[in-house]
Amino acid sequence: MTTEKEKSTIIFAVPFVLLVAAVFGNLFVEGWNWSPFDFIIAAALLFGTASFINLVIRSKKSLRYKLMVSAAIILVLAMVWVELAVGIFGSPVAGS
Repeated sequence: MTTEKEKSTIIFAVPFVLLVAAVFGNLFVEGWNWSPFDFIIAAALLFGTASFINLVIRSKKSLRYKLMVSAAIILVLAMVWVELAVGIFGSPVAGS
């Protein structure tokens, strides 16, 4: 059984690994041109999502509730990320 500290470590390790992968992608993949501002936004989105999921996981609610709320949080992250990247909703903050 994992402790609360181990769960938190795992939850916050995922965004860190994703950001490290993005740094290596930016260094070695042609066409991957993130600015420092892009990394700041990505870190805020990923670690913010991890924080909210950590709060949900630590709650005393049922497993089903935790899974549904966590899935909703991840869906919101994906929608914001896609909007910032390519602008599927046509908002003023849209990318490309």
